[in-house]
Amino acid sequence: MHIEFRHLRTIQAIHEAGGLARAAEQMNITQSALSHQVKGLEDQAGVELFVRRSKPLKLSPAGQRLLKLAHQVLPQVQALQDEFSGLRAGSTGRMHIAIECHACFEWLFPVLEHFRRSWPDVDVDIRPGLAFDALPALLREEVDLVVSSDPEDLAGVTFVELFDYKAVFVAASTHPLAAKPFVEAGDFRGETLITYPVERSRLDVFSQLLIPAKVDPAAIRQVELTAVILLLVASNRGVAVLPDWVVREVQYSSDYVTRPLTAEGVTRRLYAAVRTDDLGKPFMDQLLQLAGDEARKLQAV
Repeated sequence: MHIEFRHLRTIQAIHEAGGLARAAEQMNITQSALSHQVKGLEDQAGVELFVRRSKPLKLSPAGQRLLKLAHQVLPQVQALQDEFSGLRAGSTGRMHIAIECHACFEWLFPVLEHFRRSWPDVDVDIRPGLAFDALPALLREEVDLVVSSDPEDLAGVTFVELFDYKAVFVAASTHPLAAKPFVEAGDFRGETLITYPVERSRLDVFSQLLIPAKVDPAAIRQVELTAVILLLVASNRGVAVLPDWVVREVQYSSDYVTRPLTAEGVTRRLYAAVRTDDLGKPFMDQLLQLAGDEARKLQAV
């Protein structure tokens, strides 16, 4: 037996209308065409689907089974059609984000809160991209956007500039290095460096300063939360290097000092890596705009 969606819609329409004539009118077809369709379906099934000479027209037990199937299947088909329509219109979709910048969680959450209000039908998820290879996952369409400070030349991927930031040295105000106008690689030799739990190559202080200078700190202490890093720094348990927008509030506290890395400072750029084909999607464009706007607010504080 070959059942088509139109068969399910026919059974449902006749049941709801209570007769062939009214159902045919609602379906915008002739009663003869509708009768022919029902006859063909009954011939396939080998059983009658309606109790003839009943008013209103009633379904047979076999027809009731088919109606039950219609109630199960047709709403799912309609939902899928609505989803595809939304995708074509750019109002629905998926936004799964991987972050290669540990501190970016604090910056990205307000962005996603604004995004959620504008695009409630877009499925949003956020994953720490440090736990897996985020860019290959982007190419495999496992994620839709990667926040990274390390652009690569990848076919099918576009790196959109978000904002520039400075990597800033943070210490307790009583720390000996607080007297210096800036810190250099050699200043870290005797220090406990408090970092996020990330491999060295992904931390600005290592990739931009310590590794090129072949300098190792005396010890490294890894901490998950920015607030705890700052608490330990204030207690003189070590020093840290954080993005300038993370330390925007503590720079005015008497418990801390913030200093540039080197006399010139170390400036980095954050990017959103997206599949090139996804550029131009309305919700993707707005997320990128919100990300840049939020970053500028943080840096203006």
